[in-house]
Amino acid sequence: MGNKQSVAEIKAMLAEGAASAEQIDTLKKDDRKGVQNAIEQYFRNIAKQEELIKQFDQMMVFERTNYQKGKKRIAGVDEVGRGPLAGPVVAAAVILPEDIYLPGINDSKKMSKSSREAFYHQIKEQAIAYAIGVIDNVEIDRINIYQASIKAMQVAINGLASEPDHLLVDAVPLDHSFCTSDAIIKGDQKSVSIAAASILAKVTRDGMMQHFHQEYPHYQFDKNQGYGTKAHLHAIQTHGITPIHRQSFAPIKAE
Repeated sequence: MGNKQSVAEIKAMLAEGAASAEQIDTLKKDDRKGVQNAIEQYFRNIAKQEELIKQFDQMMVFERTNYQKGKKRIAGVDEVGRGPLAGPVVAAAVILPEDIYLPGINDSKKMSKSSREAFYHQIKEQAIAYAIGVIDNVEIDRINIYQASIKAMQVAINGLASEPDHLLVDAVPLDHSFCTSDAIIKGDQKSVSIAAASILAKVTRDGMMQHFHQEYPHYQFDKNQGYGTKAHLHAIQTHGITPIHRQSFAPIKAE
């Protein structure tokens, strides 16, 4: 069978997952190097998919534990933007369906931009409810970044169209009279719901910083998202601060 098909046809068949076990066995005996490379890639892809499935299953442990307790609407909550010198802190809350399947999802910081944006759209399409909370730099300066992060999370939770009966929160303990909650250290790596929230928050904030870049191009907010990179610090020294800079943050505070 292998000799009757071109290498390109075999690659296409394997990519589509259309090969039977018998065909795979036959292809293993095909002595063409291109076919052997294709078979090796096929098995690498299978191994990768199995690893993603395993990872996803591990990241559903907190959700499944709470479903077993009778919880129906579990909201993942996370924030991004604590460390930057400029821009808001942004939080997201998202309630996913119990049968959600998002293999490959992870902490938004560990994902490529294209993968993060693909998941962003997928999450929004499949979520039962989601909401964003934004606290600007003026409020951050007024109440401090920790309190601003909590406030952003609370805004996001309160904005959900469907009220949650349990919260899975990345690291920060939140008290809500209407539901129970768990604060999970490195939750965006351990919970699908929190990872989903981190993706919504990061893509939203990155988009906002891209917009600010159009207003203040010297600071390269499209590349540094407001973090204190060498180019960003040089721009502050050269052009001063903008209305979106956090004046309570060093080194701006020291100026």
